[in-house]
Amino acid sequence: MSPEIGIIMGSDSDLPTMKDAIAICEQFCIISEVAIISAHRTPERMVEYAQTAHERGIKVIIAGAGGAAHLPGMVASLTPLPVIGVPVATRNLQGIDSLYSIVQMPAGIPVATVAIGNAKNAGLLAIQIIASHRPELLKKVQEYRQSLKDMVMDKQGKLEELGYQEYLQQHLQ
Repeated sequence: MSPEIGIIMGSDSDLPTMKDAIAICEQFCIISEVAIISAHRTPERMVEYAQTAHERGIKVIIAGAGGAAHLPGMVASLTPLPVIGVPVATRNLQGIDSLYSIVQMPAGIPVATVAIGNAKNAGLLAIQIIASHRPELLKKVQEYRQSLKDMVMDKQGKLEELGYQEYLQQHLQ
């Protein structure tokens, strides 16, 4: 089977953030391809990747970048596929610069943008996009959501059982 989700990043320093997108794809048994593609240092590679991704079977591209964070927007301008941008935190501005760069796209070239550093949500969104056409995957997404609900309800039960002070000592410190 060929990859359905492309996970790209501007630099290897983005990998600690982007690993969460890779991991959630693995959890849902979705094959992804992972690549370092710099909008500024390897622009020809970026153009080729973006223009041919759909021909290779990619359905959604997740692009993470920090600083100027041009990768998601440039890729979106070159591909017919949905692009999800992940703003990567930077040393000086903690990712606010990346967020602003990714979210401020001109009309006609959308990039879905998740919170700073939230590659897991980018992966989940990509999976949900694919699941909209695959009932078996949609069922997995529904089961995942149910597990989140169950987790919260378990925590509520423990809170009621222990009281807030004991709960804090056991679970949040």
